[in-house]
Amino acid sequence: MSDSQELLTSSVPRTLETKSKIMGFELSDVLLLLLNLSIQNLAFGGTAMKIPMVFGTSLVLGLMLFFFKRGKPDNYIQHYFEHLLSPIVRSANASDESYRPLQKEHSSE
Repeated sequence: MSDSQELLTSSVPRTLETKSKIMGFELSDVLLLLLNLSIQNLAFGGTAMKIPMVFGTSLVLGLMLFFFKRGKPDNYIQHYFEHLLSPIVRSANASDESYRPLQKEHSSE
């Protein structure tokens, strides 16, 4: 084959479903870290405790997220807290207390 007839190739990601991550953190984790950073800066920005409180708590929170989520699937934190807040016992045969039958309006004929 001549050089002009070579097949053009390019590298592609192995999985297209992979979520975008920033330094190993999901977008929700980055938003949580930035929220912590801004709230701590608002509270301690003008004090002598600015460096340890603003950057220290963000660093500790980032390390906790990194090690807690290591090897876990995407959105693990969200699903973990949903699990903690869900009822412990679910009964398949229980009546639904929030169900109310639809009240038909009586028309005057």
